Amino acid sequence: MKIAIVQGAFYPVPTRRGGAVEKIWFALGREFARRGHDVTHYSRLCDGLPETELIGGVRHVRIQGADTPGSRLLQKWRDLRYTLRVARRLEPADVVVTHTFWAPLVLSPRRHGPLWVHVQRYPQGQMVLYRRAARLQTVSRVIAEAIARQTPSARARVCVIPNPLPSRAGPATAVARDPRLVLFVGRLHPEKGVELLLQAAAIALRSAPGLRFRIVGPSETRFGGGGPVFQSRLEALAAPLGAAVEFTGPVFDEAELAAHFASAAVFAYPSLAGKGEASPVAPLEALARGCPVVTSDLACFDDTPGIGPFTRRFDHTAADAAGQLAAALVDFTADRTAWELASAAAEARAREFSVERIAGEYLAGFAGLPGRLT
Repeated sequence: MKIAIVQGAFYPVPTRRGGAVEKIWFALGREFARRGHDVTHYSRLCDGLPETELIGGVRHVRIQGADTPGSRLLQKWRDLRYTLRVARRLEPADVVVTHTFWAPLVLSPRRHGPLWVHVQRYPQGQMVLYRRAARLQTVSRVIAEAIARQTPSARARVCVIPNPLPSRAGPATAVARDPRLVLFVGRLHPEKGVELLLQAAAIALRSAPGLRFRIVGPSETRFGGGGPVFQSRLEALAAPLGAAVEFTGPVFDEAELAAHFASAAVFAYPSLAGKGEASPVAPLEALARGCPVVTSDLACFDDTPGIGPFTRRFDHTAADAAGQLAAALVDFTADRTAWELASAAAEARAREFSVERIAGEYLAGFAGLPGRLT
């Protein structure tokens, strides 16, 4: 099967600036190629990467893109210009996978191949525009239900395939687990709930003064962060907590990220993006390192990480949301025996999302598309 993967204008592949979706499709593309499929991956040309390259059996074609601007309108304009460039270079395929706004409108099923639209954010009504898409595939049931509710005519084309665990890269050197370390990895943006985490940290430290909080991720707008003003707000919240809070800045190296996950006792992901998140990958990466997870009560977390001894949820809409989050974090770190059981369950849960298994689901879906070339 000939498979084309079209990423957006703002991140390169392999990921050198973050980008969970790019990381996922880089891993899936290699698995498709390992199984004998002809895979071409289109992404942004930047950071000294060559225009064309073969990695793990996947042909990479890179096309001029741009940094993410602060303006949503300018973001759409830059993405459109990039998509038009991709359309001129894109070779016919049995399936064209894309997650960008413009590709389902610009690319032609007749010229390029059946369009498989990968939906990683809560839909904002745009699915009605994607009449030519053969599939609208998302990664959680709550997003699938939202697509069907907003665009009833698309219901038959909607399917759910969960995100895989994109990387099993380990730390470069052995890492000791810190039983007091709470970790956050993600964009430092208001929708990620980092302010709420810092408020919870202040509460948790009253009953568990030995806890430490490490916050890993970019605040720069070009990486999807909230910008310097938001970073200053976070630092002001953290200042009274002193050395108990550490900001590392962005970390994009897979081995270094793995070391952060492996060293933590608990992973906190207090997202507030009820109309944003589809199925974040960072909690799954934490589970794979035996790190139990505390999340907000967004419906997307029903599927991943799901329900089990490896996770706790708190009501992010409650007046005492910070107190609930603090209590969950302290609870996970207080009982070492219970933590060890949760850690083992976390690793077992992560294995259910292997790239090999999820790639099989995708290939079965691709094989059933109408209009394939072969």
